[in-house]
Amino acid sequence: MEARFNLFENEIAAKFGKRFANTSMVIAQSPLPKSTQELVSLRASQINGCGFCTDMHTKDAAAAGETPVRLNLVAAWREATVFTEAERAALAFTEEGTRLADLHHGVSDETWAQVRKHYDDDQLAALICLLALINAANRMNVIVRNPAGSYEPGMFDSFVN
Repeated sequence: MEARFNLFENEIAAKFGKRFANTSMVIAQSPLPKSTQELVSLRASQINGCGFCTDMHTKDAAAAGETPVRLNLVAAWREATVFTEAERAALAFTEEGTRLADLHHGVSDETWAQVRKHYDDDQLAALICLLALINAANRMNVIVRNPAGSYEPGMFDSFVN
């Protein structure tokens, strides 16, 4: 299986991708916990059907020490006991912020209140930006049908300044 278009070999797409990756570094260096960043990225990728990003964030989370049990339960987080209240708030925010067209109101006031309860302004800013970024990445990869399975943690490190 091959992608229908190689974003890494096209000059315009590669320039955009480099800036995109550099933007992600702002979030990576934020006070939002790394585990939360990966759980959010993984859940949005699952919702959007992005195999490439699901593969990447599962492997990155595992490489950062996330447990197989938690990774396997992200899609069923509401019924799982392995996530903190803060993580549950972030996952609810992820689902509502990703499924904008389905919900007709975006993020609910209840979910917003839960997120505000658990995250300070800098963490919340990072969470909002992360959700926007992963949804954009999902869309690019789904559009070109980037296949999943070949990602190795750290393989894009040289892509970032």
